[in-house]
Amino acid sequence: MDLKARVRDVPDFPKPGILFKDIMPLLADPPAFAFAVDALCARYTAADIDVIAAAEARGFLFAAPMAIQMKKPLIPLRKPGKLPGATRSFKYDLEYGSAELHVHADAIRAGSRVLVVDDVLATGGTMAAACQLVEHAGGAVIGCAFLIELAFLNGRAPLAGRDIFSLLTY
Repeated sequence: MDLKARVRDVPDFPKPGILFKDIMPLLADPPAFAFAVDALCARYTAADIDVIAAAEARGFLFAAPMAIQMKKPLIPLRKPGKLPGATRSFKYDLEYGSAELHVHADAIRAGSRVLVVDDVLATGGTMAAACQLVEHAGGAVIGCAFLIELAFLNGRAPLAGRDIFSLLTY
């Protein structure tokens, strides 16, 4: 299936000079969405995974159906103030400022093998932070999975040494 045909280019979004890759047409096409989820799951069927974690918010769109299909728990990595109770956090810098991810303090057991999922690998900052948060919580990141990789932004560099899988590369 040609998934790239279901990703729309939106020029000058969110600011002038950016060519945004919009996945909403893919999400609106159930067979294409299912194909993408199946392909992501297929890459990890032989992997020894305990849990799937996903960065807010679009990572949830792929990680949730993957967790159901693979029969694994889903752990959301959220923005500050979105999780009740005790959390662990990791603050990180982005090209335009800083951000922070949180996870429930008891969500990841020591030694858990974690697949981290997001929709797009751009500069790698969010995924690098997600991996560090998982590791600080006691988990071991066994892979980073993406629908799209924007290779020209060199997002693999901050993830050096990690298993990275992307369905689509631009």
